[in-house]
Amino acid sequence: AITTAIGPVIGGWLIEHVSWRAVFFINIPIALLIILISLRSVPESSDMESKGLDWWGAILGAFGLGALVYGLIESSRLGFGDRSVIAALVAAAALFSLFVIIQARVPNPMLPLALFRSRTFTGANLLTFLLYGALGGTLFFLPLNLIQVQGYSATAAGAALLPFILIISSLSRWSGGLIAKYGPKLPLIVGPLIAAFGFMLFILPDVGGNYWTNFFPAIVVLGLGMAVSVAPLTTTVMNSVMQNRVGIASGVNNAVARGAGLLAIAVLGIVMLCVFDDGLDRHLAGGKLSASNLQTLRAQRTRLAAVALPENQDPATRQLIRHTVDESFVSGFRVIMATGAALAIASAGIAFTLIGQTPDR
Repeated sequence: AITTAIGPVIGGWLIEHVSWRAVFFINIPIALLIILISLRSVPESSDMESKGLDWWGAILGAFGLGALVYGLIESSRLGFGDRSVIAALVAAAALFSLFVIIQARVPNPMLPLALFRSRTFTGANLLTFLLYGALGGTLFFLPLNLIQVQGYSATAAGAALLPFILIISSLSRWSGGLIAKYGPKLPLIVGPLIAAFGFMLFILPDVGGNYWTNFFPAIVVLGLGMAVSVAPLTTTVMNSVMQNRVGIASGVNNAVARGAGLLAIAVLGIVMLCVFDDGLDRHLAGGKLSASNLQTLRAQRTRLAAVALPENQDPATRQLIRHTVDESFVSGFRVIMATGAALAIASAGIAFTLIGQTPDR
């Protein structure tokens, strides 16, 4: 919890004062330290009856996800009609199909399909996919809003989410006891609904304003919703399978959460770009800009609110362009947050439909 809280702040400081590359290099000494501690202090716990790793499953899953994300990200720049995008999406479909076939046939699958016979396990992972997709996809764009539009430094943008992390950390023990008191269903309905309200609060801020009135309430409500959801969700996943499958179930659920965030960023990136483009076209098409300046702005559209303004314009026109770019980004940001709210509400619906009051195994 401590590293999760300070990580964005340190990352923002490194970006601001050193380089964005330092954010990646800092992982090297941390990884080496973890390896050293593991070799010295972690006892061996391998399963002597294990039939080995599912290498084919790991390879197909990784390449399938990579091809899908690549196709989605490049589609925003090249369009879905581009050959490389079509090839990537077709390859992703083929690789995922092979992945499912192999998982059904190998003796040691990395994703045992039999786990999904449990209604609760299936429901918990669908809920995870929707809720963590909403969280990962929306929070990817929050620092961009804070830095590119609201004028925050990278360090301040990293610190802006501290209340979110602290709320989840401080309430984790309390929320873990909710299942014992109410069962898994109620917390997994209420928590995502609170999170949905937090996403909707992010729709309210415009360009400018104070952090404490514009973003802090949304971050607090979202943190409370996730705090109510996270521990009960993890417990529900663990309780939905036999004891000897708990480790696999935990791994599957964690992979679903990470994959959902990755896919959501790719998909919501397309949504953001479409709304941003539409806003620019509507506001600038009838203005004072020349065709060449309009083309210059459109060519930078993937930079969103970080576009470089034309130098050959008077200060008033440049200010108008800056305001239009910021407003176009905020319009897209609001659509992203509304989508996050819809996904969170859908995850509450999954809990209502598929999660029982007692786990099934």
